[in-house]
Amino acid sequence: MNVGILSIIVLALALCGFVVGRNRALQSVKGDARKLHSLPVYHGQTVALFVTVPAVLMMAVWLVAQPMVIEARIVGQLGDAVAADPVASKLAMEDVSRIADGLDALQAATGLSDDEIGDMRSDLSDIRGRLAEVGVALGSEVRPEIFSMAKSLRGMQQTGATMMTALVLMLAVGGLALGILRIEGDFRARNVAESFFMWLLVAAAGVAILTTIGIVLSLFSETMRFFSVHPASDFFFGLTWNPQFRGGSDLGIIPLLWGTLYITFVAMIVAAPIGIFAAIYTAEYASPRVRSVVKPLIEVIAGIPTVVFGLFALVTVGPFLRDYFAVPFGLGTSGSSVLTAGLVIGILNIPFVSSLTDDIINAVPQSLRDGSYGLGATKSETIKKVILPAALPGIVGAVLLATSRAIGETMIVTMGAGAAAKLDLNPFEAMTTITVKIVSQLTGDLAFDSPETLVAFALGSSLFVITLGLNVFALWIVRKYREQYE
Repeated sequence: MNVGILSIIVLALALCGFVVGRNRALQSVKGDARKLHSLPVYHGQTVALFVTVPAVLMMAVWLVAQPMVIEARIVGQLGDAVAADPVASKLAMEDVSRIADGLDALQAATGLSDDEIGDMRSDLSDIRGRLAEVGVALGSEVRPEIFSMAKSLRGMQQTGATMMTALVLMLAVGGLALGILRIEGDFRARNVAESFFMWLLVAAAGVAILTTIGIVLSLFSETMRFFSVHPASDFFFGLTWNPQFRGGSDLGIIPLLWGTLYITFVAMIVAAPIGIFAAIYTAEYASPRVRSVVKPLIEVIAGIPTVVFGLFALVTVGPFLRDYFAVPFGLGTSGSSVLTAGLVIGILNIPFVSSLTDDIINAVPQSLRDGSYGLGATKSETIKKVILPAALPGIVGAVLLATSRAIGETMIVTMGAGAAAKLDLNPFEAMTTITVKIVSQLTGDLAFDSPETLVAFALGSSLFVITLGLNVFALWIVRKYREQYE
């Protein structure tokens, strides 16, 4: 049975269980809901949970485990020589899967049964011709053992689907019966439902944590592979970035790190002061009518795709800086530069700093403002001496968020700063960042066993460590200044 249809059946049983459980709870107390330990809706939810949770878990585990079990059995049937070679086993499984899909298409188009397909000639010419008639091409000549494995694969998949359907329906029906039998007036249905939703929230948090752990482990494992084929000292202390996929590459991170920090510095010079000043104006000085217009207009910037900002940098900002500053002062002739990318990324980050700072300032207790005014302080003195220090942890968080986005920006840097990896203090020179080179090293049909490709993971790990360091530093700043206002 199709997974979608099976899911609909389980949901229908859960809905029936909800209605029956709620009604049975009321019947158990002869319609007087006050005698129930839990509301009728909790009894319905409990029965529905008894139906769906075991069935859905079984379906999920089965769908994950079945392909792995079937693949292991198929590879084992192909012989020890194929099973011992990962590349050969992968290619063989691709052939088997391709033929199995073709047989499914043949059966769907012609209505032939498995026995009728099996009765065709052993040289496969008949099957190849019938597949060609329905628009399925097998490509190269198919070996008889591969065709036999394809039929075995289809049989295993069909058997597995049947067994999964039977088990899931048994669990759903069994859960429905068990849930209904447990319904009585003093049954603590609310505790069951609330416990389930609590564990659901715990599982959601666990998924987020495990995902982060998985990302970090996969990143660092590939980084270790890179350092096993390329010296770590050349990567961390090399002053030249010159990947050559024919060998003899110079893979020093220093030029990329310099470009990343330089562009981020320029971006934050633009975003931090403008964003904070805009937030102070909208939170403390602007009238409600002006605020209702200005704040949404600032936040509109956050909804513009970064590729549009990249085009803006390429077509407008870059030529303007080149024609009116770089060329007249003899600082460069290119429209792609650190200053171009930094200015545009800074504009992109203004809404992040402004919106978060505005919310933090509005969260400062009004009692602090009233106390300052009561001591004779002016509005500007209150903002400078009371509100901003009290809101400093949130402001640091807003600036950190904008800094992280600036560090991770790729499209604007690609279109506005170029791809030149070099060490230079001239802001009108083209440079690049770590993120741009991560993309370029993984672009195209490349083998994941060369240092020129694996270096992307080392760059990603370095970027992760830098961002983690920024977070730790910001946390230290927040704790240091928060102690003065608690």
